[in-house]
Amino acid sequence: MQKIPSFTIDHIHLLRGIYVSRKDYIGNDVVTTFDIRMKEPNREPALGYGALHTIEHLAATYLRNHPVYGKDIVFWGPMGCCTGNYFLMRGDLQSSDIAGLMLETFRFIRDYEGDVPGVAPQDCGNYLLHDLPMAKYEAEKYVREVLEVLQYENLNYPVQ
Repeated sequence: MQKIPSFTIDHIHLLRGIYVSRKDYIGNDVVTTFDIRMKEPNREPALGYGALHTIEHLAATYLRNHPVYGKDIVFWGPMGCCTGNYFLMRGDLQSSDIAGLMLETFRFIRDYEGDVPGVAPQDCGNYLLHDLPMAKYEAEKYVREVLEVLQYENLNYPVQ
């Protein structure tokens, strides 16, 4: 069986950042998939399940309600390896196009207070698996160490 493209990325050298993972064409529309990489694979501890689940709830809610970009949001969800999230948006986009939006989103998570949206048995398939304090910690770390310092014109998957 042929490897899918995301399994051909050199994860040994992959850094934290925002990467265009793929572009899919559906009729005349383009959907861009971004790799929102929060941890260096195989070199630092993965995100905890509870924190990652809370980041998913907060980011998806924030993005889908965004006054400018909300209509173009397709999906936000965690990676199985727990080192980041996949983010799908309508449009032929580059990482630099969403850098500001990611900064807004992770600041929102970092600063969030109150009940996490969708954390009730009727709303979530695993409503007990949440960790807001760790989600806020991981969001702050990503803002401080990645989003505020990246050179956004160079956000592409590393050469293999």
